[in-house]
Amino acid sequence: MQMPQNTFKSAIAQHQLQLGLFSLLAHPISAEVVAGSGFDWMIIDTEHGPGDVLTVMHQLQAMQGSRTHAAVRPAANDKVLIKRLLDTGVQTLLIPHVDSAEEARAAVQAVRFPEGGLRGIAPVSRAANYGRITDYVNRAAQEICVLVQIESASALRNLEEIAGVDGVDGLFIGPGDLAGEVGYLGQPNHPAMRRLYLNTIRRIRACGKPAGIVSADQAFAQECVDAGAAMIVAGADLLCLRQSCDTLAEKFRTLVPATDQIVEGLRA
Repeated sequence: MQMPQNTFKSAIAQHQLQLGLFSLLAHPISAEVVAGSGFDWMIIDTEHGPGDVLTVMHQLQAMQGSRTHAAVRPAANDKVLIKRLLDTGVQTLLIPHVDSAEEARAAVQAVRFPEGGLRGIAPVSRAANYGRITDYVNRAAQEICVLVQIESASALRNLEEIAGVDGVDGLFIGPGDLAGEVGYLGQPNHPAMRRLYLNTIRRIRACGKPAGIVSADQAFAQECVDAGAAMIVAGADLLCLRQSCDTLAEKFRTLVPATDQIVEGLRA
């Protein structure tokens, strides 16, 4: 049986722009809806979202057959969490808070089987189509994509070393945490931070690795693409839901008549 190809990994390696969305709703219905919207990738977030390994698997099943690639952000750079997610069939991981080359190597080792890694072997996992992909252990690494998040001052200082780790497929800027780390807590869109993001993207590209960032501002997202970003995340499903509901409620609130008008209408 054929190993599923990681089209996202090959796309960013060729520097083809990938537009994505974070998913925090942790439900297969929302995953299925988003997967029909035309995004190139969706990041199922278990760091800040309430989901776990089982909800991730259900979302993967809901997205199967769509054009949207499913990536997952684990709660931490933890080999056990990473192993369990990979066994469900996850092929792209966004590892949070990678601050050094050592931590980047730990993430890469967690996705690789021995001798080059530490991943435990489960021959009948969903990733191996329950044992139908008989040579899964020999072919898995080439289809697994490891993205590491640059979210701290330490990560900025060590950026070139992190990018140089074999097996790191891309570096992704986390604006919220990075802004707090360098003195702009709660101000990820401050002009000084935006200059820092653009400079960081250029540094990543100079290392020969794909760069990514979150930006809900379309104009700034274009600046990031112009600077060399190959991965843009435009927002989150939860935020889209909240904004749409708020807008709809406000729009239709004016249609509700006052109580005395209702009573008057009944008496007429």
